Amino acid sequence: MTEKTRRTPRQSRSEATVDAILEAAFQLLEADGVEALTTNHIAERAGVSVGTLYQYFAGKQAILAALAQRRAAAARDRIAEIVIANSSVERPELGAVRLIVRTLATAFEGSPATRRALLDALTLAGGDDVVMRHHLTFFDTIAGKTAFGFPLSPEAGFVLTHAVVGLLRAATAETELALNPARLEDELVRLMEAYIGALVAAPHGDGNSPR
Repeated sequence: MTEKTRRTPRQSRSEATVDAILEAAFQLLEADGVEALTTNHIAERAGVSVGTLYQYFAGKQAILAALAQRRAAAARDRIAEIVIANSSVERPELGAVRLIVRTLATAFEGSPATRRALLDALTLAGGDDVVMRHHLTFFDTIAGKTAFGFPLSPEAGFVLTHAVVGLLRAATAETELALNPARLEDELVRLMEAYIGALVAAPHGDGNSPR
C-alpha cells in the first residue's frame, strides 16, 4: 500500500485501532526493546491483523515515530496551557516552572532505552529541525494569550524552549552518567528560574516576538 492510499484515523473506530497499535508498541518496547520489536508482535498485542496495521503505518519505524510525535505534541500543548495560565503574573511561580520541566522530562515515559528509541524515531522521521517545528507551534499556540513581565525576544524564546529539551536529550543519550531524575529536575528548575529572573531584572527595551 502506497503512502497516498494509507489510511488516516478520522473515525472513532479507526482512532481506537491506532491507539491500540501505539499502546501495544509501547508495551512491547518497554518489555523487549526496540531490536525485538516487529509489526507482527505489535499487531498481535493490539488485537488486529498485520494487514490492518499496514493500513495505517508503513512499518515499525513509522509506528515509533507516531508514538513519539503524539507524546511530544501532548507535552507541548500541556506546557502551552501552563504558560497561558501563569502569564498574567510578572514572574512565573516556581511551581509552574517545575511543572513545565517535569512535563518535558516525562514526555517520553518508560525506561531510558525506551525514551532513547522514541527520541531517535522522532528525529529520524522529523529531521534535525523537529524541535524547531515544535518551538514554532508552541509560540503560535500562546500568541495573543500571554502577557509576560519581560520582553520575549526571538533569542530568549529560543533559550526558553531549547535549553531544557537539549539537556534532557543529552541525559537520555548519556546513560552512563546515571543521573538522578529528581536531582536533575531540581537543577533544571534552578537553571530556568535563574534565567527568567535575569529576563525580569534586565532593562526592558522593545522586545520582539519569538516568531
